[in-house]
Amino acid sequence: MTVPVGQGPLEGRVVAVAGAAGPAGRATLLRLAEAGATVAAVDAATERLAEAVDAASFAHGGAPVVGETVDLLDLDATRAWADRTEEEFGRVDGLVHLVGGWRGSKNFAETSLGDWNHLHNLLIRTVQHTSLAFDPALRRSGDGRFLLVSAAATGRPTAGNAAYAAAKAAAEAWTLALADGFAKAGGEGEPPAAAAILVVKALVHDAMRAERPNAKFAGFTDVTELAEAVTGAWERPAREVNGQRLWLTPEP
Repeated sequence: MTVPVGQGPLEGRVVAVAGAAGPAGRATLLRLAEAGATVAAVDAATERLAEAVDAASFAHGGAPVVGETVDLLDLDATRAWADRTEEEFGRVDGLVHLVGGWRGSKNFAETSLGDWNHLHNLLIRTVQHTSLAFDPALRRSGDGRFLLVSAAATGRPTAGNAAYAAAKAAAEAWTLALADGFAKAGGEGEPPAAAAILVVKALVHDAMRAERPNAKFAGFTDVTELAEAVTGAWERPAREVNGQRLWLTPEP
């Protein structure tokens, strides 16, 4: 199935979303479908992924949103997902990395290296595998986007947040290396794709507000704002987006 590029904001674009079953994923699937994109979503949580895919598709008149369970810690499986997506839809214009998680400690001395091992897989390995898998297709798109969601904590890690902040910093460095590859491929002209980092303090959604009605969530980014930033990544030329840390919370 080849998807032609149309006239709407993301009409004809094909966007893959990794980690699509959580609140941020649900909001992103909904916004991408609303913008006209064809969406290929994956997550390890099969039932929640199916719910998120159905919600996004039904909300927009049967929009082309598909989902499957893929082990993103398996590079071959991730590459196979990228190949299937491009083969089925004729192109891949974006990969949105929403795989997340957090572990911390009361202080630095109590930092668990088990937490580091867990976050290394969750926050770094999945970035490595998705970027390596989708790099060729994003280049072939001619206007591809690789979008990583990261945290302001990378710049000012706290004593109890060492493993998380270090893992996020490594994922950012990997993404910026991908961006440099895109820039070199473009030479003096427009790069074939852009890799950028969407920086938040933390994310908030309606269920969190309902659970903590008196909390202010100062500096937090609503998942709908994140989804809007994702779809807006194609509004500017790739050279203006590539290698940028795009702040969705006040920059310190």
